[in-house]
Amino acid sequence: MPNALSTPGNRDPYPTRITSPLSPLPRRCPVIHGSTRQRLAGPLDAASLESFDKDGFLWMEGFLSPEEIAPFFDELNAMELDHELTSSDQVITDPDSGAIRSVFAMHELSDRFAALTRHPYLLAIIHQLLGSEAYIHQSRINDKSGFQGSGFDWHSDFETWHAEDGMPRMRAVSASLMLTDNLEFNGPLMLVPGSHRHFIPTVGETPDNNWQTSLQHQRLGVPSEEVLGDLIERHGIVAPKGPAGSLLLFDCNILHASNRNLTPWPRSNLFFVYNSVENSLESPFSGTAPRPEFLASRSDCDTLR
Repeated sequence: MPNALSTPGNRDPYPTRITSPLSPLPRRCPVIHGSTRQRLAGPLDAASLESFDKDGFLWMEGFLSPEEIAPFFDELNAMELDHELTSSDQVITDPDSGAIRSVFAMHELSDRFAALTRHPYLLAIIHQLLGSEAYIHQSRINDKSGFQGSGFDWHSDFETWHAEDGMPRMRAVSASLMLTDNLEFNGPLMLVPGSHRHFIPTVGETPDNNWQTSLQHQRLGVPSEEVLGDLIERHGIVAPKGPAGSLLLFDCNILHASNRNLTPWPRSNLFFVYNSVENSLESPFSGTAPRPEFLASRSDCDTLR
């Protein structure tokens, strides 16, 4: 399947969902894209750029105030009462409790959420990191209600987007806005700093419509315990925590996971995935049919400005 990074014979430079284990592969894409001039023109200073390049993420506490966050909950509450929406495929329920786990295509459901994707300062950072204009590849809210919210296993988003959506290169950034306090105990996102510098091939053939079960419990695309253990021993684990309104930016290939919420305090995070307009989706590299548009937008003409 041809793409700009193909090796001789048009082999996929990031093979995954394979029949036998393969060692981690060095990343063949830059972490921060674009020219030196583009990098210097953005709002992030040299130290922040160096940190993102090295660790694969940036944490910004207090990006929005509690007053700016509050109106989003009014819309979320209204969505929970919309039976047509909650019974649709783009709403994923918790496999244990049945509570809402994820709602996808948030920017298409709400003008308020859509406006947030165009926040001038955030968009300037995204352009700086991607070295180009961007569009929304995917948006979602991940919700862990008190005493109920289950976790998410270790994975790289790019591995799934490459295999099941046809994203050719590592040129996408996730922005996660904390709608509630992310505490030590309520299942904050955990990351392995530096893991974005290697691609982890995984074992197992991707069945048709894998998304219908993987969004509740991911079994494919999960690295082996041996590989995970080695990476975590070398790089450690971080779990950025802070008040509602904080922002986490992370590279599409960084390994991340989260534990179950065993507290009475909910954990709700909003995610916007920005993909470069120069990184258009191709046919899925797993050979399956493309996932639905609400999971992987192919409308890269919808450039954010």
